[in-house]
Amino acid sequence: MSNSEISSFKKAPKITRESALQKSINYFKNDELAASVWLNKYALKDSNGNLYESSPDDMHHRIASEIARIEKKYSNPLSENDIFEVIKNFKYIVPQGSPMAGIGNPFQIASLSNCFVIGNNGESDSYGGILKIDQEQVQLMKRRGGVGHDLSHIRPKGSPVKNSALTSTGIVPFMERYSNSTREVAQDGRRGALMLSVSINHPDAEDFIDAKLEQGKVTGANVSVKIDDAFMNAVKNNALYTQKYPVFSQNPLYTKEIEASKIWKKIVHNAWKSAEPGILFWDTIINESVPDCYAYMGYKTVSTNPCGEIPLCPYDSCRLLAINLYSYVTNPFEQKATFDFSLFKKHIAIAQRMMDDIIDLELEKIDKILEKIDQDPEEESVKSVEKNLWLNIRQKAYEGRRTGIGITAEGDMLAALGLRYGSERGNEFATEIHKTLAIETYRASVNLAKERGSFSIFDADKEKNNPFILRLKEADSKLYYEMLEHGRRNIALLTIAPTGTTSLMTQTSSGIEPVFMPVYKRRKKVNPNDKNVNIDFVDEVGDSWEEFVVFHHKFKTWMEVNNIDTTQHFSQEQIDELVKKSPYYKATSNDIDWISKVTMQGAIQKWVDHSISVTINLPNDVSEDLVGELYIKAWEVGCKGVTVYRDGSRSGVLISNEEKKKETIGNFPLKRPQILEAEVVRFQNQKEKWIALVGLIDEKPYEIFTGLIDDENGIVIPQWVEKGDIVKNYNEDGSSRYDFQYKNKLGYKTIIEGLSYKFNPEFWNYAKLISGVMRHGMPIHKVIELINTLHFDNNSINTWKSGVQRTLKRYVEDGIIARGQTCDNCHSKELIYQEGCLTCKDCGSSKCG
Repeated sequence: MSNSEISSFKKAPKITRESALQKSINYFKNDELAASVWLNKYALKDSNGNLYESSPDDMHHRIASEIARIEKKYSNPLSENDIFEVIKNFKYIVPQGSPMAGIGNPFQIASLSNCFVIGNNGESDSYGGILKIDQEQVQLMKRRGGVGHDLSHIRPKGSPVKNSALTSTGIVPFMERYSNSTREVAQDGRRGALMLSVSINHPDAEDFIDAKLEQGKVTGANVSVKIDDAFMNAVKNNALYTQKYPVFSQNPLYTKEIEASKIWKKIVHNAWKSAEPGILFWDTIINESVPDCYAYMGYKTVSTNPCGEIPLCPYDSCRLLAINLYSYVTNPFEQKATFDFSLFKKHIAIAQRMMDDIIDLELEKIDKILEKIDQDPEEESVKSVEKNLWLNIRQKAYEGRRTGIGITAEGDMLAALGLRYGSERGNEFATEIHKTLAIETYRASVNLAKERGSFSIFDADKEKNNPFILRLKEADSKLYYEMLEHGRRNIALLTIAPTGTTSLMTQTSSGIEPVFMPVYKRRKKVNPNDKNVNIDFVDEVGDSWEEFVVFHHKFKTWMEVNNIDTTQHFSQEQIDELVKKSPYYKATSNDIDWISKVTMQGAIQKWVDHSISVTINLPNDVSEDLVGELYIKAWEVGCKGVTVYRDGSRSGVLISNEEKKKETIGNFPLKRPQILEAEVVRFQNQKEKWIALVGLIDEKPYEIFTGLIDDENGIVIPQWVEKGDIVKNYNEDGSSRYDFQYKNKLGYKTIIEGLSYKFNPEFWNYAKLISGVMRHGMPIHKVIELINTLHFDNNSINTWKSGVQRTLKRYVEDGIIARGQTCDNCHSKELIYQEGCLTCKDCGSSKCG
């Protein structure tokens, strides 16, 4: 867009946020959440927050205009109206994320790509190479992209190096470096997204698997393990497996023989406990990959994007678009409901054409980024990494023209057709939809090659043995032979991505997933002094909340089709009866058959040339063995990757509408477990050395013991001890006590008995108070604020108070506002927690004391 066009934008009448929000709420038929998401993430605005679009109609005209401009470069162009008609109202074709925000946006010099992979092609694990990746990651994230890269090239811990360290630190410290870089980069109100992967064949794979769970770090990245078929067979046969460095080398510098089942159980346990690591079945990914037919030309897949749906080679990128499947159901939820395959096929051709146009728009964006780099005042040596990065990305986008067409509303589509998600009939129909999508998308790419030329390195002979291409040949031989003759416009075309905010705006289920819950509660904080306010409960810090029942949009449509009044007040029993009568019954995330879902994913994966982002939702009480069984089933049926989420293993947003038995206080069990994992925290106040033992449940503080390190009272814990257990035991008289135990270097347990009387009794009494508050679920930042209000005349107690605050700050979520605190540097009261430190939003200064 030219400077004159930017000026015309700025001369347009100013749009207030209030008027745009109201117009958007009307657009989304009173769905305030969808309206707010659109306004905050996708409405056109400049860096000062001035708005230039008042509803999604404005955005869709902006997108249609730019794509139509590209269409005019080619024969048989689509008109602006042709494009607007298929994207308006989020009904049929929905550009996702970066394309929606960035197309025709003159106020950001940013990429239209949703995801990137970078790397050194496994050639270098020098500090220079590692830091180069770090800089490339940051440069991409500041342009709005999500990034993935692989760590399998880094030499294992303890390997000799020719520098002052003498031996390598291994993978984990670099995981933390890349994670921290992600957390530092802002993307217009959203944090960057990062995927770190490593091969199971790497000798440090076990450390990688444990990094997030045991160390409580790497919070800025998703992590996935690349697992090969040999490892999976070793797991099934309870056999040994040999790790190597370099990985899979015929002449490795280092080998390590492991029990495959032992490390497998660790993967399963960690996934059961915290939903990570994810698993990538790497042999399946590589064998099925069409771009890997061109591996020797720089298209060897090395990692995936942050959600795992796009495996990529270094410096390749992809743009995403979703087709709303629900909109192709005629007469939804009626007996005569059918799927309009004719319209679906027509729109697939338009969608692939639009995707190819978006590549041209992306090339324009990259040229602007390169122009900006050239104009920057830094020295050429400073700019060289960023410039070479974008030159490499431009080359891959120009050469391969990779696209990422996917879907959303799979769950709603099946329900609208009267098919239960996860049933045999439902799985068969879903597979037929994705087979149709694959064939017609490839047909559209072949037709584009006739008009615009094939991607520059297309070679049918290189692809002739690829399993995905052979499947297309069997399904549609005419298409296959046309592809041999004319080539294909795009190296790879299909994916199934998560569609979180997209599905909020399409008002449908997300991606390939089933509906999460057809009826749920949302909580809204209310002012108890307002008139006519409904207060359903008051939380532990005194805030008042209202709970209100929300119907999933298409569940509400089903109610309307069946003449059920959606405005009446329903009891829980009535809601349960409604759900039982609906096509959503036994078809939601938490109650579908998990094996069936994995089987469905494997069947659909056969018709997706990239990958699928999907989560298996499990109830809280499932066993670890079940998680392992699901992983093995996923490998056997041909999935490329899989993630499990056990209810409660991470905090969620929505809550079930059903009343549950009161088995917990906040997030904690009513009864204190006999053994708690504990972290040892050391700190110094003036010249006194203090220690804190923090008992944890699900990595959250449950209790705390704090006092002076003192030879006389027996509180002496070696400096190397970082973790242990706090055990509740009983004295001979039946009274309880708390003991701390840890393993010494010989593996024996060392015990400190009676923490309650080892510390100063006054410390112990206040520790009980603070622990009681934490056990009842008070947020940690509120606990710290509470401690801050305590006033003592005793200097020793004040020192204790300071130490407890310092200890607990380590566990506060990043971004939480610190109330009642003032910046020592600029006296601002705008302080937030960042990795346990108080950081001033105004001047940027930080203090960790």
